[in-house]
Amino acid sequence: MKNFRTIARTVVALLFFTSGLGHLFAPGFFLAIMPPELPLHHEAVFVSGVFELLGAVGLMIPSLRRAAAFGLFLLTILVTPANIYMWRHPELFPQFSSTMLFWRLPAQAFLLALIYWSAIRRADAVPSETIQPAARKPASLSS
Repeated sequence: MKNFRTIARTVVALLFFTSGLGHLFAPGFFLAIMPPELPLHHEAVFVSGVFELLGAVGLMIPSLRRAAAFGLFLLTILVTPANIYMWRHPELFPQFSSTMLFWRLPAQAFLLALIYWSAIRRADAVPSETIQPAARKPASLSS
């Protein structure tokens, strides 16, 4: 299981690293998916790109892993309005099918689960169904 977690964490790091570079060096797409009612589009795209890069690197450093994962988890939640905006306005994104725009939302939920499982959840955590109840001490027969 440890190897699967390492692979998953590496995939998450590569995804965020690539996306972070895109935010910084090709921000046009990310600016286009920002809902108009949100302020500071350029700043938000830049800052989120920086945090994606920092989080991706942090995932690969054991002492920073959980903090980086919490940050990426929160960042993934914070970008949800952009994914919802794309889904609600498919005419603005003709390069993507409406089906693909819809599936971005469940994919985002899967990404949250992957971040949690690969980097936030403690490796030594025991699933609750395997925890055995404590043995009861027999009641004293003397009164």
